[in-house]
Amino acid sequence: MIFINKNGSLDKIKEVDFKLEKEMQSLVEHNLNSLFSLKFLTTEFSIERYRFDTVAFNEETNSFVILEYKRGRNESLVDQGYAYLSTLLNHKADFVLLYNECFGQSKSIKDFDWTQTRIYFVSTQFTDYQKNATDFSNMPFVLYVIKQYANGVFLVEEIEKIRSTKHEMISFGDEQNSEITKVKKEIIVYTEDTVLENGTERTKELYENLKLRILELGHVTIVPRKLYIAFIGRKHICDIEVQKKKLIVTINIKQGDLKDPTGVATDVSAIGHWGNGDYQVLVSEDEILDYLMTLIRQSYKLNS
Repeated sequence: MIFINKNGSLDKIKEVDFKLEKEMQSLVEHNLNSLFSLKFLTTEFSIERYRFDTVAFNEETNSFVILEYKRGRNESLVDQGYAYLSTLLNHKADFVLLYNECFGQSKSIKDFDWTQTRIYFVSTQFTDYQKNATDFSNMPFVLYVIKQYANGVFLVEEIEKIRSTKHEMISFGDEQNSEITKVKKEIIVYTEDTVLENGTERTKELYENLKLRILELGHVTIVPRKLYIAFIGRKHICDIEVQKKKLIVTINIKQGDLKDPTGVATDVSAIGHWGNGDYQVLVSEDEILDYLMTLIRQSYKLNS
C-alpha cells in the first residue's frame, strides 16, 4: 500500500488501473532510461510470426533487451520468453541493422554481447504460476510489476528470484525444446558464483568482507554482470572485479568529485576500464577496507 503524509495523517493513495496495455507500454517506453537504464530502439518490431512490444538496448552490457507487457493474463512466460529469445538469436542481423539505423552506426554482429540478451516482462500483476515458473537463477527473464496511483504516483518493482537452483530442460514439444536448447547455449545468466570463479579463496574472502560492509549502507541491490559484480542503489554505487590476486573496485563518482585525502583511488576517466565511474581502487588486503568504505559511502550518498 502507498500512503501520503498529510500533516501527520497517512491517507492511502488509490490505485488506478491502466485502461489499455498500450497505455502501460507508452509510459514505459518514454521512461526507459529512468526506469531501467535502457535506450529505446523501436516499438512493435515484427520478425517471423512474432511482434516484440519494445526493443531496447543496454549500453552497460552491450546487449539487446525485449520488453513485453501483460495485464494479468494467465499465460506462460517461459514459452513466450524462450520463443522470443530464440527468434532474436536467429535474426541477429535484423537487430544490428535496427541499432545502426537508430544511432547512425555501422556495427556488425560481433560487436555485441549476445550472451547477456534479456527479456523483461512488465505487468500490473503476475500469477503465482508465472512467478514460480520463472523463479530459476539461470533463466534470462526479469519480471517487473508496475502500478499507477492517484496524484501521478507510479511504482515499479522487480520480482526477485528466490530459488538459486538452475532450470533444467522441461518436457515441451519438439519446437519448444529446440528453442530452449538454442537459448541456453548462447545466453548466459551470470551469478555471483560465476564471477567469483575468476578469483582465489583469498580474493573471494576479501569480496565477501567488502560485500557485507556495502550492504550495511542501506538499500543496495547486487547485480552480477559478465566481468564484475555491480552494487546498485538508484544508480550504480560501485562495481567489483574479482581477480586472482586482488579486487578492482570501480567507484561511480565523476572525475574531480571524490574526496580521497590519501590518494588511494586511481583516476581512470581517460582510459578504458570495466565498471561504472571514474575511480578505481585495487584491494589485496583487509586493512584497506575501512578507508575504502569512506570512498564508497560518498558514491552511495550520490547514487542511492
